[in-house]
Amino acid sequence: MKILVTGAKGMLGQDLCPILEDSGFDVIETDIDSMDITDIKSVENTIKQNNPDCIIHCAAYTNVDKAEEEQEIAFKINAKGTKNIAEISKKLNITVIYISTDYVFDGKKEGNYIPSDKPNPINIYGKSKLDGEKEIEKCEKYYVIRTSWLYGHHGKNFVETMLSLKDKEEIKVVDDQRGCPTWTVELSNAINNIIENELPYGIYHICGSGNTTWYDFAKKIFELSNLKVNLKPCSSNEYKTKAKRPANSTMENNKSCRSWESALKEYLELRCE
Repeated sequence: MKILVTGAKGMLGQDLCPILEDSGFDVIETDIDSMDITDIKSVENTIKQNNPDCIIHCAAYTNVDKAEEEQEIAFKINAKGTKNIAEISKKLNITVIYISTDYVFDGKKEGNYIPSDKPNPINIYGKSKLDGEKEIEKCEKYYVIRTSWLYGHHGKNFVETMLSLKDKEEIKVVDDQRGCPTWTVELSNAINNIIENELPYGIYHICGSGNTTWYDFAKKIFELSNLKVNLKPCSSNEYKTKAKRPANSTMENNKSCRSWESALKEYLELRCE
């Protein structure tokens, strides 16, 4: 099977592509320098030239706070760009896998969100990604994969940010937002599993099992790294950000990934090698 990956140079793409190749798939890596997803002609030409059986659409605008200021750019990439991928995929009868986010939810639910729950994003990033979902759902053969609190060795993320702050006199982290930390390798393996086993088309939640707050996530990062820091919990009102975050974006993942703690432990061990 031939698989075309958008955003191959991104944090997820750099872990996903080798995992797919190890499973025997023929992987075509694309990024902005080889295919501009916001240009329908570039999308159509690249896809036709490579003739993939499946497209995994990882390319996205992911800066949650900056999206509040750059709304036009966020929607151009996450909504229009995804629309272009969806239209060509449908036209050529290609299966498309779209990576979405827990931020399509408003956080008002008690307990885990399931794929059939109604989205209601409260920030621009979430709204732009939901628009992308709606475009993908117009395809006949599609998977929408919502993930959560993603981190990996090949990009900026919460784990690396926390470790970079280890020498500060005090670190404050919000303790009233709850989610499911997810390692890019865990997500990549789950995507690989969906393709290999030809699971039914539809919406999937793939994230670390269990859930935590940002504060407890940070606490575990430092604990597993054997670092003593002055870590303090705070409220979202105390730590203001440009974009609102859902208070609860935990998702039911049907055991698609192992516990977030065990994944984090391995991530940190590999980081030190």
